[in-house]
Amino acid sequence: MISVATSQPTLLVIGGPTAVGKTAYAIEMAKKYHTSIISADSRQFYKEMRIGTSFPSEEELSQAKHYFLGHLSIGDYYSISRFEQDVLKLLPELFAQSPVVVMTGGSGLYLDAVCKGIDDLPDPDLEIRSQVIELFEKEGIEALRSRLRLLDSEFCRTNDMANHKRMMRALEVCLQTGKPYSQWLTQASKKRDFEIIRCYLNRPREILFDRINRRVDQMVCDGLEAEARSLYPQRHLNALNTVGYKEFFDYFDKKTTREEAIENIKVHTRRYAKRQITWFKREYEEVMLS
Repeated sequence: MISVATSQPTLLVIGGPTAVGKTAYAIEMAKKYHTSIISADSRQFYKEMRIGTSFPSEEELSQAKHYFLGHLSIGDYYSISRFEQDVLKLLPELFAQSPVVVMTGGSGLYLDAVCKGIDDLPDPDLEIRSQVIELFEKEGIEALRSRLRLLDSEFCRTNDMANHKRMMRALEVCLQTGKPYSQWLTQASKKRDFEIIRCYLNRPREILFDRINRRVDQMVCDGLEAEARSLYPQRHLNALNTVGYKEFFDYFDKKTTREEAIENIKVHTRRYAKRQITWFKREYEEVMLS
């Protein structure tokens, strides 16, 4: 377990790939320091998405106070900058209760927003937005990928290149500002009035992948298909452009079989985990679990 000096307010940030064991580890750290947990898992923000996001169980929630879990509905607007503001507003209250606060999640952008801050992205230029929408509608997702590879290779390396909405926004910013979208998210760190310790959990690849596969099987047993079907009418929302849901949506649309959908969830989750590890390796200290 990580040791934290408690002489001054400290935010302990625990990142890592999906299924690595962040929830259990964060709870142990919260119990050790008698503190609370801030969730930075951007999909666990949505109350309707419990099974597919591995929402903490009632038993886990009873062991430590959690914030930013299920506080939104899938139709609500929320952003990285708003999350940053909300967490910074909450932290003084939590530090008054304990000198250590735990923040955990697999969404690197959200963790970094709190740790380093992000520049305010420019409001979209409607003409450029129309051009990007037209590009996607006429030439498809591969056209977005091709443009972004030229304009922002870092974004392509660390982000989900199947998420057309995120790619469209990134391309808009590139075209509007003449600067890679990823650079808007990696500016000089803003000064914080608390210490920050950042680490990410990892496991040997074969163990991590086995945990992912078993987690997907458990989600299916717990009712992931029914949860996805209940959300199918809102499938156009960005929150639902998420591994575990979009594969079942393809099955509902008769594009795949049920067995193929489940296998695709496992494959796509393993790929996502590898991208998460690539992100965290840049600046986070690795904690290898067995």
